[in-house]
Amino acid sequence: MMSQRSGAYATTAGVPPPPALPARTTAVPVLRDLRDRAGRVPRELAFAEADVVVVSGLPGSGKSTLIRRIAPDRAVDSQDTRERWEGRVPRLLPYALYRPLVRAAHYAGLRARLRAGRGVVVHDCGTQSWVRRWLAREARRRGGTLRLLLLDVDPDTAREGQRERGRGVSAYAFARHRRAVGRLVRDAERGVLPGGCGSAVLLDRAAATALVRIRFH
Repeated sequence: MMSQRSGAYATTAGVPPPPALPARTTAVPVLRDLRDRAGRVPRELAFAEADVVVVSGLPGSGKSTLIRRIAPDRAVDSQDTRERWEGRVPRLLPYALYRPLVRAAHYAGLRARLRAGRGVVVHDCGTQSWVRRWLAREARRRGGTLRLLLLDVDPDTAREGQRERGRGVSAYAFARHRRAVGRLVRDAERGVLPGGCGSAVLLDRAAATALVRIRFH
């Protein structure tokens, strides 16, 4: 695993993009750790147009907020699908009853966006490894690579984020997310990325706040 180099590169004024890697090394997964830099991080990340960018982190860590702010025209967020359904069904109908329909609609929409060929930024809860495997296959099919953005936010901050948005998850579900996301972060730190993933960027809250946009080129 190479550190501090990735398929994402800074385009901030005064920070030139890294030189192209030799052909024999382009398949090596790479990690870029932007944590603990007090916000002194790139304002923009750039990826290839065929890439699929997955944003993972704890519920309440700020995934949806980040995606909508830095890639509004490329975002695919299951929360958007849920909100559309909530506007159509009776208010008294529990979400658990129509959740399978929301998920089916989300994945159908995601599949359509992937087949369109443009770069996308996908919200990922971190617990569904089969989703990342599917996205990695789709990225390869269209000539791109799966890229991972990992939000490393402590559980207390994530819980506060849930309270602020007025929507939380159960203690059991949060524990599952915490184990899954913690595993992703620890694996990335020691050089192990999910299968099919070409690079990862580790972000803390300050680094995520400093990002302005994701650009596909």
